[in-house]
Amino acid sequence: MQAKYFSDTDTLLLVFSDEEVTDTYDLNENVLVEVDSREHLVSITIEHAKQQTDVNEFSYQVATA
Repeated sequence: MQAKYFSDTDTLLLVFSDEEVTDTYDLNENVLVEVDSREHLVSITIEHAKQQTDVNEFSYQVATA
């Protein structure tokens, strides 16, 4: 998984897979979801990211079973 923030366009890109993108869905005017041929999630693009989330603060947590 990769998270990239492009400050020049205020775009946040979350990449979950290296599979080839075959379709893109607009969730709303600022969020795009890309999927592969099996409809599995490849990436999420968030435009105007600073309006959607705090891009300066990123954390993740590994949950235990």
